[in-house]
Amino acid sequence: MSVSEPLPHFVDDLLGYLHETHPTYATLDGVHTHDDLLEDFSRQGIDHEARALAGYLRRLEEIDRSTLTATEALEQRMLASHVRGRMFELEEVRTWEKSPQLYGDILASSLAGQALFMHAPASERARRVVSKLRQTTRLLQAARDNIKDPPGIFVKVGIETMRGALKFIDDDLPRAFSSVDDLHLLGDLADAQMAASQAVGAYIDYLETDLAPRARASFRLGRDNFEQKVRLEEGIPLPVDRLLAIATRELIVTQEAFKSIAGRMNGGDPLQAWSDTKAQHPAPGELVRVGRDQLEELKTFLERQGIVTVPAGEPVTVAPTPDFVRWSFASMWTPGPFESKPTRAYYYLTDVDPSWPEERQQEYLRDYNYPTLWSISMHEVYPGHFLHYQHLRRVTSKARKSIMFAPASFVEGWAHYSEQMMIESGFGRGDQNVKLGQLAEALIRLVRFIVGIRLHTEDISVEQGVRLFREEAYMEESSARREAERGTFDPTYLVYSAGKMMLLKLRQDYKAQQGQAFSLRTFHDTLLGNGTAPFWLHRQLLLGTDAGDVIE
Repeated sequence: MSVSEPLPHFVDDLLGYLHETHPTYATLDGVHTHDDLLEDFSRQGIDHEARALAGYLRRLEEIDRSTLTATEALEQRMLASHVRGRMFELEEVRTWEKSPQLYGDILASSLAGQALFMHAPASERARRVVSKLRQTTRLLQAARDNIKDPPGIFVKVGIETMRGALKFIDDDLPRAFSSVDDLHLLGDLADAQMAASQAVGAYIDYLETDLAPRARASFRLGRDNFEQKVRLEEGIPLPVDRLLAIATRELIVTQEAFKSIAGRMNGGDPLQAWSDTKAQHPAPGELVRVGRDQLEELKTFLERQGIVTVPAGEPVTVAPTPDFVRWSFASMWTPGPFESKPTRAYYYLTDVDPSWPEERQQEYLRDYNYPTLWSISMHEVYPGHFLHYQHLRRVTSKARKSIMFAPASFVEGWAHYSEQMMIESGFGRGDQNVKLGQLAEALIRLVRFIVGIRLHTEDISVEQGVRLFREEAYMEESSARREAERGTFDPTYLVYSAGKMMLLKLRQDYKAQQGQAFSLRTFHDTLLGNGTAPFWLHRQLLLGTDAGDVIE
C-alpha cells in the first residue's frame, strides 16, 4: 500500500519549480535563489513547462484526500485549479505566441526587481543584473521565434513596453548602481548594458518595420476561453451572460449614486459638478508630493479608527513611475512575502510627460484630480496593496502566502474594496468630493468589467470601448483610450469589481453569522491572515461553507 504524499511536501516542490521557471516572479515573491536568471521562453522551455505542470497535476490528484486536514483539502482543490489555469494559459491562450509586451514586461520587471529593492548589497545585485542583461538577446530571440501572427494592438503596446525597458536599461540602471565602487564590476555592467540596449533597440526596430505592418490577428479570446480563464484563475464559475448582467446592474446603481451626490453639489447638473471637481488637481510635477501627504493622513486614520491592524514595517517611498510601466496610472511595488527582513516599498505615480502639449497635460491631470488621487492612494497603499502584503508576511501556509498562487480577484478585490470601506468608515466625512472620487473609480472598474467581456466575447471594437469609458465612466479621451486598449491584453480586468463584490458579499454573510459579535477589525484581520486564495476558499475558512454563488 503506497503512502500518500503530504500536501506541504508537494507545495514546496511545486513552488520551488515555479520559482525556478519564473525567476522574475520568484524575486517579487521574496525568493532570491534564481535572481541571476531570466525566463526561458524558447519553444523547448515552454513545452517542458507544460509537461512538468501536467506531471504536478497528476501528483496532486493522487494525494489521498482522507490524509489531509480540512484546510489542506481546500488548498488541494485550489492548487489543482491553479495548475490547470497555468496549463490553459500555455496551451490555449498562448500569450507567449502573441504578445511582445510579455517579453518587455519580464525584462523590465526582472531588472527592476534587482534595482529597486535592497534585499542584498548593491554589488551583489549588480552582478545579478549583469547576468540578466547577458541573457537579454536569448529572451528577445525567443520573442522573434514565437510571435509570428500577433494582433496589431499587441504590437503597439509591445513597442511602448520595449521602449520603456530600453530607457530603464540606458538611464535608470546606471543611477541604481551608482554606489558600486568595484571598477571591474562596473565595466562588466557597462558592457552588458550596451549589448542589451542594442538588442532591445534592434527588436523595437523589427517590431516597427517588420512585424507591425503584417500584424492582423484578432486579440479576442472568445466566449469559451474567457469563461474558462475566469473559472480556473479566479474561481468564478458563472457564464459570461450572467457576469455581464451583474456588471451592468452594478454600473447603473453606481451611476445613480454618483449623479445623486454630484447633482447636490452643482444644483442638479452632475456632469458639470464632476467637471468642476476634475479641474481641481495637482500641478504638473506635484503628484509625488501630494501622494506622500495623503499616505500620512490615511495611515493616521487607520490607526485611530482601528478598522484593520497596521503592522510595523519599512516606510513607503512615493516616486514617479519608471518609464517601463508608464502605461499604468499608479502602481505599488512591495517586497515579497517571503523576504527575510523588511525592505522599502515603492508607490509609483505617473505624472505628465513634460514633452506633452499643455492641453494634453491638463486633460491627463483632470483624471488625477484630488478626490480620485485619494482613492488611488487607498487602493495602492493604505489599506490596499501595501497593507495587504504586510499581513501576508505573517501567513504560515505557503499555498496561501505565495503570490505565485494568488488570484487577482482577491488581491485587486481587497484593494478596490478598501476605497469604499474607508469612505464607509468615515474618511473624508463632510467632503462630498472624496466620496465622488471613490464612486468615479468604481465606475471605471465596472466599465472595465463590461468592456473586457464585450471585447473578448462579442465583436465590439477598441473605439467602442473608448466610447464606453468616456460616456459611462466620464473619463477624458486619453485615459479612456488607455483603459480600452488595456482590455485587449488584460481581458479579465473585471477582477477589480468582481473581487470587491465578492468581498462585500462575504462580509455581509459573515456579519449575519456573527451577529452582535461582529467586528470589522476582526473580519479584516482574519481575512488577510488567511492569505491569498479564491473567494470560495475564504468563504469556507470564515463561514464553514462555500454554498451559494461567490458573487450575485
